[in-house]
Parts: sequence; C-alpha cells; structure tokens
Amino acid sequence: MSSVPPLSTESFLGKSPLEMFYRWEKETPDQVYLRQPNNLQWTEYTWAEVADQVRRIATYLIGKDYPPGSRIGIWSSNSKDWPICDLAIMLAGHISVPIYPGQDTESARYIFKHSETRLVFCGAFDQSARVADALVEGMETVAMLGCVFAADTSVEAICADHQPYADSPVPVPDDVFSIMYTSGTTGLPKGVMHMHQTPGLVIPKMLPGMEVEQGENRLFSFLPMSHAAERITVEMLSLYSNTPVSFSEGLETFADELRSVQPTFFFAVPRLWIKFKEAIDAKIPPAAQAHLTAEQKAAIVQQLGLAEARVVLTGSAPCPQDVMDWYLQLGVILREGYAMTETFAHGCSWHHNDTPLLGSVGVPSDESVQVRISEAGEVQFKTPGIMKGYYLEPEKTAEVMEDGWYRTGDAGKFDEEGNLWLTGRISEVFKTTKGKFIKPAPLENLFARSHLLAQFCVMGHGLDQPVLLTTLSETGAAADQPDLEASLEALLDQVNSELPPYERVSKIFVVPEWTIDSGYLTPTMKIKRKQIEQGYRDRVENSLAGKRVEFLCREKSEAEAV
Repeated sequence: MSSVPPLSTESFLGKSPLEMFYRWEKETPDQVYLRQPNNLQWTEYTWAEVADQVRRIATYLIGKDYPPGSRIGIWSSNSKDWPICDLAIMLAGHISVPIYPGQDTESARYIFKHSETRLVFCGAFDQSARVADALVEGMETVAMLGCVFAADTSVEAICADHQPYADSPVPVPDDVFSIMYTSGTTGLPKGVMHMHQTPGLVIPKMLPGMEVEQGENRLFSFLPMSHAAERITVEMLSLYSNTPVSFSEGLETFADELRSVQPTFFFAVPRLWIKFKEAIDAKIPPAAQAHLTAEQKAAIVQQLGLAEARVVLTGSAPCPQDVMDWYLQLGVILREGYAMTETFAHGCSWHHNDTPLLGSVGVPSDESVQVRISEAGEVQFKTPGIMKGYYLEPEKTAEVMEDGWYRTGDAGKFDEEGNLWLTGRISEVFKTTKGKFIKPAPLENLFARSHLLAQFCVMGHGLDQPVLLTTLSETGAAADQPDLEASLEALLDQVNSELPPYERVSKIFVVPEWTIDSGYLTPTMKIKRKQIEQGYRDRVENSLAGKRVEFLCREKSEAEAV
C-alpha cells in the first residue's frame, strides 16, 4: 500500500470542467499537462501553454458570432488537440459533438444534420478521404493534428492569428456542455446531453476508487475520446486530478509509448487484453509460463507497460475468464467496470481490495450511485451522472427514464454479497421452436474462452436449437482447417456439456470478420446483432444439416452493396 495520501477532492465537488481548467491554469501554470509523441519523441505542454491555445481558439469561435450553445464537432483520433479544442468549445459558450474516428460517413452526416453542427474540428479519422460525404452544407472545417485534407483553416493558423480570450466565465450548471451520440447498435445514434455540472458531481467521487493520489499520477490515452469511457476516465479525470495525459501516435508505436509512460491508471477493452496475452504467448509458450519466477513475471508486466498501474480497468464488453486468470497469474488484476454514456460512465466497478469475482461488475462505484433490479430483471441506475435527455428526442428519453431511474436494458442480478452480475440484454432474449427462451450473452461468454475465436453472435429465434455465428482470431485463422474443425467440435461438446438440453448449441458457423464498413459493427466495436442475424439468416436455415462446424462465405451487407 502506498503511504502517499489520497487526493483531496472536496473543493472540486460541483465544479465544472472549465472551472478546473481555470484553477490549474492559475495554480500550476508550469506543470506539464499534455504530452504528444512523434516517433517516440515527446513534446510536452504545460498548463500555461495549453491555456494559451484554448483561449486563442475560443477567441476564434466567439468571433464566428454563432448563437450561444451552438454545436461544434470534433472528429479525430486522440491527440493533444482533442482536449484543447474541447475546452475551447466550452469557453466559447458552445456545445461539443464528438464523432468516433471510425464513424462511417452516413452516420456522421446524420449526427451533423441532427445536431445542426456548424463547424467541425478534424484530425486523423478513418473516413477522411470521404469527409465531403459527411459534411452538411454550410459546415466549416478546422484542421487539428493529423488532418490530411484541405480544411478551411487550422488550429495552428488560428493560434497564430488570434489573441487569447481574456475572460473566464463560469457556465450555468444545468446548461449542456456536450452531446455524445451513442454508437447505434439498435438504430440511429441518439444524442446524450450532459450538463456542465455533471463532471463535478461525478468525477470527484470516482477518484478514490481509481486510487489517484497526491503527487505522481500518469494517464495514457489511446481509446477514442469521443467514447464516453475514455473521455470521462481520461480527459475528465485529468481535469479533476491535475494529471498529465500522454497520447499515442498510433498502432505502430503504441506498445513502446505505453512502456515509456507506465501509467498509474489504465483502462482498456477486452480486445486489447487478448492481444497483449497473444503477444506474450507467441514469445513464451503457455506451458513454460507456469514455471516463471516472480522476477520474470514482473519483467513481463514492465514490458506490457503496467508495472506502476495501481488500478487497471476493463470494460465495454465481457472479458474472457481465461484472459483475466492469465493476468491474475502475472499479478495484474483486471477490474470490471460497468456504466454507460447516459450515466456519464458512473455506475459499478470492482474496487474491493480483494481479488475480483471474475464475471461480476462489482458494486456501486460510490455512495451516490443507486442500483436496482426491476421486476422484469432489468438493471436500473440513479446517479448524479444521469443525462439531461436525448437531444431532440423526448419520446426516446421517456422510454429509458422512470422516476429519475435510468433503464439500462441489461438483465442482471445481485449475489448474496451485493455484487452485480450481468446476464444479457433483455431485448436480445429469443424463443426457439421448443418454446424455450434463450439469453445469447451467457452462451457467447462460454465460447469466448477459446483462443481460436474472436467475435460471437448466438441466434436461434424460430430454430429448434441455438446456433453460433463466430469469426476467427489470428490464432484460429492461422490453424489448418482440419485441426481447426476438430478443435471447434471439441469446444462445442465442452460448452454443451455445461448447458441444459434446451440451451445446447447445435452448430458453429465460422464467418469472415465483422467490421464497421460491413455494417456489422458499431464505431465502438460492438456487434449489430439484428444486422448480423438478418445477413446470415437464410444461409443458416439452409445449412442446419450436415457437419457441426461449417464455414460460410459472407454476402455483401446492405452497407457494402450501396
């Protein structure tokens, strides 16, 4: 245990992000806040330097004479410019609209049109070559770090041509500061409105569970800041704890950057944890890992960049149990977190001192979070982080709000110790021809134990038994097909031996990887279950007889056919 006292956050409660910005600008102007790499060489920016750029960009935005509360987009992968532009939008009295770097142009155009976005800051993003297809007539563009198309102007030019905005206005607490659009797993993205007061009611209460201490803290940012989890656990956390943030330049240098930074708090998704494990397995055979010494394990953790991480979080999807066990053997505890954009990432996490129960998302993150299970088995939250509503969609807001409680749509249960366990999506339950109701998520989690498979979708509405649609991992794709079929048949037997007869999976269909471009994944890499089932339904029904493992070639989805 560290002897350094935890960060005192009482004076932060209720403060807006802008007020925290003003505080550090005044109190710690010479302290480094943002770090940007270039070929593993770091450029550091102090609070004074960051504030200067924020204030110059704010002057530019104010000079546009947009009505107060106008929507301003940010479409970029992470860089030092992301929080700078975000703060400038707040300071200018406008509302940020983040767009995922992997967002398809059709969805981006819908978001821009729906939110009436007037201007967008653009950095590096997947569809930059087709940016014109996403822009709405009259929108202006500003180039951030990484932008490769000819924008109307650039952050660099704005900072050179404008003086810093001198005022430091305190925003109205319940005014909206950001509209974060959902990833759209079940339809069009919805704009989640959050208020200036929300971060100050949530982040200071989250800090103790994240073990942010006085003194040496480091954050590393690589997941999209347009996603609520990264924006809140990195950008907002940094603002309320005065913690330096280091960015990643990209996949090629990511591992070296992470090793260099050695963050004290780190959040990642299961896909990354699996890739880390596969990289070590490729160098050290799993059989040999059982005999590693404590010093050798520590060296691996150092190589992963997690040697000084006090809290390591995993979330956004279930992490396979064998992967969590593997990290536990190295002395790294992956703590599950569970929350959503609508609650400002304020929900449950495993922050007990003892080893987590693998599969449980723990307990409320602090005393201000209330969790209940409805009569229908739905997990519901009431927290200070609850959204103001969905932008321009009061009917959809009413569908998910009930007397101040947010209805998650997730099914769950509490154990005797009060720990929350998720059991699937209520809306995803399907009925077989035998009249049995099936929850796909628990079945998918059983198959996720295999290192041969990557993505999973159990379907079966109107079938005698459920079937599994799945894609191959890099390991599975490299295997000989006869050996792969035999391994998957053995996996099917093993999983079915753990299930009652009505839940047993009759067949595995191996399909090509699901991607954002194919229309089968959201920008946050969640599967679009409805689209997948529609895309493969006919072929599944026509291929139920025969071998228990079958390889299907994918037809073009609607998104690809356009």
